[in-house]
Amino acid sequence: MVRKKLRQAIVSLVLFTVITGLVYPLVVTGVAQVLFPWKANGSLITKNGRAVGSALVGQPFSDPKYFWGRLSATAPAYNGGASSGSNYGPLNPALLDAAKQRIRDLRGSDSLDTTPIPVDLVTASGSGLDPDITIAGALYQVKRVAEVRHMNPEKIRTLIDHYTEGRQLGILGEPRVNVLQLNLALDEAQNLAEVN
Repeated sequence: MVRKKLRQAIVSLVLFTVITGLVYPLVVTGVAQVLFPWKANGSLITKNGRAVGSALVGQPFSDPKYFWGRLSATAPAYNGGASSGSNYGPLNPALLDAAKQRIRDLRGSDSLDTTPIPVDLVTASGSGLDPDITIAGALYQVKRVAEVRHMNPEKIRTLIDHYTEGRQLGILGEPRVNVLQLNLALDEAQNLAEVN
């Protein structure tokens, strides 16, 4: 009786290991590769044939000629292996210090701009990896980027419009701009302008 039960347990273990450890992952991977390969492979953004980032994970930009994304609560910044928020409450001095430092950075890059800074530019997202900023966050930075790059602000606003994504399913979230895609488009537009 014990041998029979032991044999049944071992057969069940092997069977379910094969089904859940091999068959199921292979089927799911195969379906994902066929139906939506770009997403299944990490939504990688490539430039000159090599991956420069993912549309799903933010990148650290601090050079004034680029649009800056949201703050990252991970260490190092935008570390996908350490995705998390800071878990600081709204009255925590560390959260306030990080926001004040970002405000100083933004004001220091354009001391004449006294308009209110959009909140997404001075706070981190829940994951610490947010690749997007609000349209207001992008428009706030147009003057700085245009001056540093010696580009027409209207051309930059056109790029922002082009890289603005609407609400998901038309109702979820807010319209947003992917920072990495926008910065890559800026580099390309400036390179084209310099060639011509």
